[in-house]
Parts: sequence; C-alpha cells; structure tokens
Amino acid sequence: MVTKKVKRTKPARKVVRTTRPQPTPTEDFLTDASAAPFPGAHAAGAREEKRTLGTRIREAREMHGLTIEDLSSRSGVSVDELERVEANQTIPPLGHLVHLGKALEMKMGYFLSSGEDQPMCVVRSDSRRMVARHGSLRSVQYGYTYESLACQKVNRVMEPFFVTLEPTDFGEFSSHDGQEFLFVLEGEIRAQVGKQVEVLRPGDAVYYDSTQPHLVKCYGKTPAKILAVIHAGTK
Repeated sequence: MVTKKVKRTKPARKVVRTTRPQPTPTEDFLTDASAAPFPGAHAAGAREEKRTLGTRIREAREMHGLTIEDLSSRSGVSVDELERVEANQTIPPLGHLVHLGKALEMKMGYFLSSGEDQPMCVVRSDSRRMVARHGSLRSVQYGYTYESLACQKVNRVMEPFFVTLEPTDFGEFSSHDGQEFLFVLEGEIRAQVGKQVEVLRPGDAVYYDSTQPHLVKCYGKTPAKILAVIHAGTK
C-alpha cells in the first residue's frame, strides 16, 4: 500500500499592524486652514496651512520690521512672554491681545479671524473656535480660556467671547483702551474694577471702562462660564 505524503503547510502568521498613537498637543490654538495672509503679504503667501495665534503675531511684527524687543516696548508685554507666544508655548490673555493690536496698528480681531468676511456671522454651539484649551499649566496660568464668537466677521468693532474661568490663585490686573461687558452664565465670578469688588452669579452682568485697572476671576472652587464682549476702542 502506497501512502502519499501530505505536505503540511504552516498556518500563515497573522500580521497585526499597530498604529503608534500620535502625541496629543498640550495647546489648542486658534487655527484656520484657509486663513488669508497677513495684511501686505504677497498673494503667494496664502498657503493652505493652519496658522496659529503665535504665527499671526510674529507675521504682523515682522511686517512692521519690529524686533521682539521693539514690540515689547510698544505693547508693555514682556519679551519672555512674546517669545513663548510666538513659539506657541503659551497664549496671551485678552488684555495683552488688545495691547498687541494697538502696538501693531491692527484690530484685535485680526489675530482671531479666519480670514473670511460675512455680512452675518453665525457660530453654532458645536463649532466655536477655541483659542486655548485647558491642558497646559502655561496656557491656564491666567485662570481662563476663551473662544471667539465672531471670527468670521473680519471688520468687527466688538469682540465677543465665551470664557471659561478656572479656580486659580493667579491674579493680574489689566488695563487697556475700550470697554467690557460680562454676563455670567454658570458659576460665580469676582470682578474688581479699581477698588470696587463685586461677586456675580448666573444672570448677573457688569459693564465697565477697561481703562480702569480690572481683574476678573472665578469665585470659589467651581469653574464659571461667562459671555464677554470687549470693545477695544479706536486707534
């Protein structure tokens, strides 16, 4: 009896391909894939790439032929902070953005705009542009993060923001041209303008001249959410 030898084949090894997870960024800066180049730039500079808040500030500074030291002197923002902002290591507080806009002869909204202009700007609740995300000690050292509510309206004279204030011991008074309006949505805040101090709760509002030294902080241990509208004045 002749038996046939059966050639045994090894079962094919199952190849499991794993995708290495990409590192999660610690900051979430305002970006837009279709952002227009900074004013005065050649049309060829309108590349389809995301441009961070720090990049916009650096481009505007270089367009004016200013060094970081020059911009610091004009705006009152420290050289150290400007270097970290342009390197996308931190975000400036809203008051500093107002000062930078004045120093660079640009509206504050330039740094926060998507490059588009629409007669009516609608921002859905699930598509607000976050300027900074809670996630880095440097980005939240000021005690708040903010989201632009009108980034597609380029020539705006008001700056509306959705602001989340986190409990923090950090506190720094700010003063700049213009006026501010705050409306409390959730939690409690402590607002100080000059020597006057008020604790505001949901439904409360405050309006003040931002030329006065002012400080707004979360009150208590629970985060607060507010609507803030800033008018930076005229140049």
